[in-house]
Amino acid sequence: MTAGPSVIHTSGAIRAEVLAAQAAGRRVGFVPTMGSLHAGHTSLVEQALADCDDVVVSIYVNPTQFGPHEDFDRYPRNLAADCRLLGQQRVRWVFAPDTAEMYPPGNATRIEVAGPAEPFEGRLRPGHFSGVATIVCRLFQAVPADTAYFGAKDWQQTLVIKRMVRDLGLPIEVRVCPTVREPDGLAMSSRNAYLTSEQRQQARAFSLALEQAHVDWQAGASVATITDGMKNALDAAGIAIDYAAVVAAETLRPLESLPLETAAIALVAGRLGQTRLIDNLPLSPRGSATC
Repeated sequence: MTAGPSVIHTSGAIRAEVLAAQAAGRRVGFVPTMGSLHAGHTSLVEQALADCDDVVVSIYVNPTQFGPHEDFDRYPRNLAADCRLLGQQRVRWVFAPDTAEMYPPGNATRIEVAGPAEPFEGRLRPGHFSGVATIVCRLFQAVPADTAYFGAKDWQQTLVIKRMVRDLGLPIEVRVCPTVREPDGLAMSSRNAYLTSEQRQQARAFSLALEQAHVDWQAGASVATITDGMKNALDAAGIAIDYAAVVAAETLRPLESLPLETAAIALVAGRLGQTRLIDNLPLSPRGSATC
């Protein structure tokens, strides 16, 4: 039988383990998660294992990144099942703190990131990225790994984290790994479990809209035309659209005033019933094509 990972609940203990491993010449990778692990998470673990000698996975559902009417209370939690899965992947440590550990009584500090945190999710979910930046910074302090691994599905989040790391001079590399998808194209997410069978079929429209956006982009269609096409596809599937956009991949700025060789990304977000999903697809620079 495969031995399970060592489960550690305090910041001091996991920090001591990581520093001792590094002092012994071992490279440590870190995969922060909120648990309810799926193949998207395990792909990050696999990359970390390929790059590093030891891997830490954190499992913590962070309350400060949820809005007052969001799904914090019902967010799926199953630490035992997650640990069994991680044991099969040879993860050395699971860091599973409680809220008092991450936010000590009387805590009064939050991290605010402007720039990439402002549009899209930042506009629709006030305070969300402050919660993300604060908990990730706290996790990086507890787990002083060499490299941290994040999924590209949460593209805007990865930009926010990279900006925070650069601005605060945090000594950790941030690596963004490709989105993992179901066979029909739906991006893997813990929230997919909320979908009814009918909604699960409707949700295919997210990836289909992005695939068509990629085709239209390569054909030289305008940003407005591509955006309208994504919105029409989502609307036809019965998805309540939060946004559909094509913007600069590294800044989320509009493309119209940027060089034609700027890398772009298509972003979509919307709701099926009470379930909110997001997705994206990078678009290769298209040289002289008109934006």
